[in-house]
Amino acid sequence: MSETVVIGGGAAGLMAACTAADKGSRVTVAEKNERPARKLMITGKGRCNVTNNCDVDTLISNIPKNPKFLYSAFSQFNAQEVMRFFENNGVPLKTERGNRVFPVSDKAVDIVDALVSAAKKRGVKFLHASACDILTDGGTVTGVVLENGDALRADRVILCTGGKSYPLTGSAGDGYKMAAKLGHTVTDIKPSLVPLTVHEGFCTRLSGLSLKNVTLSVFESGRKKPVFSEMGEMLFTHFGISGPLVLSASAHIRHIEKKQYTAVIDLKPALSAEQLDKRILRDFSEEQNRDFSNSLNKLLPKSLIPVIVSLSGIDGGTKVNNVSREQRRSLCEVIKNLTLHITGFRPIEEAIITRGGISVKEINPATMESKLVKGLFFAGEIIDVDAYTGGFNLQIAFSTGHLAGSSV
Repeated sequence: MSETVVIGGGAAGLMAACTAADKGSRVTVAEKNERPARKLMITGKGRCNVTNNCDVDTLISNIPKNPKFLYSAFSQFNAQEVMRFFENNGVPLKTERGNRVFPVSDKAVDIVDALVSAAKKRGVKFLHASACDILTDGGTVTGVVLENGDALRADRVILCTGGKSYPLTGSAGDGYKMAAKLGHTVTDIKPSLVPLTVHEGFCTRLSGLSLKNVTLSVFESGRKKPVFSEMGEMLFTHFGISGPLVLSASAHIRHIEKKQYTAVIDLKPALSAEQLDKRILRDFSEEQNRDFSNSLNKLLPKSLIPVIVSLSGIDGGTKVNNVSREQRRSLCEVIKNLTLHITGFRPIEEAIITRGGISVKEINPATMESKLVKGLFFAGEIIDVDAYTGGFNLQIAFSTGHLAGSSV
């Protein structure tokens, strides 16, 4: 019987462990945290967006980098099979807007418990320990060295240590170091699904303001069409912008070092410019002697009004019955196109996922085995693949984990 050590007990590691055990391997999971899958506990705001209920082509289309590498993994263990796995392990699921799949309970802990329980039922052994080295002999895996000096014999090792985002959950980049020691290339590590910093100082004054049902569009210099445009919720912060829309948008910003990006917020996407003008005229007509600066209370959040007044170029002391059609057009333009100049990403420690990782050129896509070291496999976020929001990143973890586990 083969001895398999899975380094990292996250989503990919636990799925790999379950599958390897099903295939007849004796499996040990080395996990540095007392409780496995800590990062999984906080995904989807604690609800856990398990996968996206779609076909393989749609999965592939939501992977901006190295999508073809994942074709075998997705084909062998697709979204519907992920859903079947959890439902067979006692977690009823539901599909929401955008085909996002969540546990009916809305509790990520149910997903974690199902994975851990499934592994234990299959005889998987859990070690609360950090691995620091992978032993090889003649280019073949022979074992794993733990930080306390103990060595575990293994003829198969599956490296599932995640990326560098959310280090408090255990993702500290340990796996990159172990793989690099064995000759693997680690591509540039960058944050993705991360808050954005912007140039405009008024964001600091708006810090804490949440906007709902707005449309956020992101434009890249040199391109007319937005690289991202979606309606939803976002948040102003002391450094710029955050919230679900912004995190999603960040995954579409692929060349922040070379290109300039602007974020454009439509504060009233349900209204055309003409409809918005009529709405403003109606509000103005109710109290024609009111100062312009006091006339937008029904239309906009209180803290946002001074910013919009300033950007409109209309003197706040102007009586609303003296605001011209041209000035109203300027006001509508600001409300429909509040523009921010993006200066960068927040640190990787604040990102939900990591962009970059072990080069896919050095991994066999049909097995997830290293092309450099026999018996070494990779799964999950440690690989140089990442996806947009909507359950696609967890699908990568489950599919690559399942394929690695099947291949040992």
